Amino acid sequence: MRKQLSWKVGGQQGEGIESTGEIFASALNRQGYFLYGYRHFSSRIKGGHTNNKIRVSTKPLNSISDDLNILVAFDQETIDVNIHELREDGVIIADAKFSPVLTEGYDVRLFAVPFTEIAADLGTSLMKNMVAVGASSAILGLNPDAYQDVVEDLFLKKGATVVEKNMEAIHAGANYFRNEAGDQLPDLQLEQADGKKRMFMIGNDAIGMGAVAAGSRFMAAYPITPASEIMEYMIEKLPEFGGTVIQTEDEIAACTMAIGANYAGVRSFTASAGPGLSLMAEAIGLSGMTEQPLVIMDTQRGGPSTGLPTKQEQSDLMAMIFSTHGDIPKIVMTPSTVEEAFYDTVEAFNLAEEFQCPVILVTDLALSLGKQTVEPLDFNKVEIRRGSLQLGEELPERVDGAYYKRYEVTESGVSNRVIPGTKNGIHHVTGVEHDETGKPSESPENRVAQMDKRLRKLANLPKTFKNPLYVQADHEEADVLIIGVNSTRGTIQEAKPRLEVDGIKVNHAQIRLLHPFPTDALKEQIAKAKKVVVVENNATAQLANIIKMNVGDVKIENVLKYDGNPFLPGELHQTCKNLIEASKELV
Repeated sequence: MRKQLSWKVGGQQGEGIESTGEIFASALNRQGYFLYGYRHFSSRIKGGHTNNKIRVSTKPLNSISDDLNILVAFDQETIDVNIHELREDGVIIADAKFSPVLTEGYDVRLFAVPFTEIAADLGTSLMKNMVAVGASSAILGLNPDAYQDVVEDLFLKKGATVVEKNMEAIHAGANYFRNEAGDQLPDLQLEQADGKKRMFMIGNDAIGMGAVAAGSRFMAAYPITPASEIMEYMIEKLPEFGGTVIQTEDEIAACTMAIGANYAGVRSFTASAGPGLSLMAEAIGLSGMTEQPLVIMDTQRGGPSTGLPTKQEQSDLMAMIFSTHGDIPKIVMTPSTVEEAFYDTVEAFNLAEEFQCPVILVTDLALSLGKQTVEPLDFNKVEIRRGSLQLGEELPERVDGAYYKRYEVTESGVSNRVIPGTKNGIHHVTGVEHDETGKPSESPENRVAQMDKRLRKLANLPKTFKNPLYVQADHEEADVLIIGVNSTRGTIQEAKPRLEVDGIKVNHAQIRLLHPFPTDALKEQIAKAKKVVVVENNATAQLANIIKMNVGDVKIENVLKYDGNPFLPGELHQTCKNLIEASKELV
């Protein structure tokens, strides 16, 4: 019996690969297994190889696995492309329809199961994915009836007959595989899970849920991979709370609509990826100058230009901090787990209103679209803070028709804020430099006063921000401190104990507040280590350079990956081990 294993299904995009993985994983989730999934897919609607890799365990998981136990193949390309991941005791279950053959040089077990034929005999070849799920359940030693609830949730609206037929397909796949394997049934049965109820979700869903919980009632956005699921979530959920979503003509309109809605007092946001963020740059400056709250979700993907729209990368880091012309206060948050994505989304709305500035919450494709087990969220932790918004307050009458000092120079840098139509709250709003009432002003003294006011807002944020770093510091004197951002956290967490087994003392710090940078907190961790290694998915070491700009003269070893794939624990373990051993040899 196994405590964990890895399963992958592959085929041509558009033939149900995603739904096969979803059905397989959902049933396991409901039985209490921990799951971590990652989809490889093409930037097209139909055609091109796609696969869905799911790691299953009786214990919590932090990342995708290095290798593979079971490969379900709907075409020969799936075998050729993915067979190298299979362990020596690995198994391929392939549709007999395409006469599968093993790639030369690999010795694994191949079972040809007529997915398409069995499904067609039951009524439609479209159910071949259900036959594959049934065959997979037989390998794992699972009762096919475990899929009943999942199938009902998916198909009951189409009628009981559809549910019955799909369950027949699952049972048929399981029975065929058991008969085919006979006494040679692979030893890949899973230990029983704890049966506890947990969530199984992608980071984008957590962001959407966080936005609703934070009180957001308006989203303006333009669809783009890998951010579209946030918009889809909000389209489904917001109307239930009296909110709405508008699909705009482009990201410029989306960003300015979000600013306008926030000006009117509605918590609003937009979501996009790197190309959309580039288009929003001028509007982000407008938010900074007019001191209107603005929340943006940036889901990083491969660039530049259209780049690799469906692949993993972390190359927007510099753009999020420096793309806006002029000097404005800006907050950039980088959650590293699905759970953090939920709570950080709530906090992004709070900070945007408290500091009256743009807040960008940054994920990457692996965190946005990777699906994983999440413990039940604690909604008692959700706190709504609206800062200096004078909502419903009776303002004093203005003397001699004087305007409300919307941009009053204050010690904290934050001024009181009102929504349009508030009695005695009339003021100008403009993107040019202005005085305390909002009237345009090019006075040098006013310029300095207003610029200093805006910039001092965030002076103490790194000290007051809850957990700007996620830290695993087991050693006061570590051989190495590994630093990462976003989805690399789980991979580093898994590589860390492997390095410890090699006799290397490892501390780990994950950046959760990228700007303003938590300089003092990271300096404290750097001081405990002989060597610093920064792990990131880009070609120019953006995170490492941001660290150097803020921390000062620190020697960093870069571990970079920019081929469109996330880091695997095994490769990170070996790369870090080689770096550390090489440095010891130099000494």
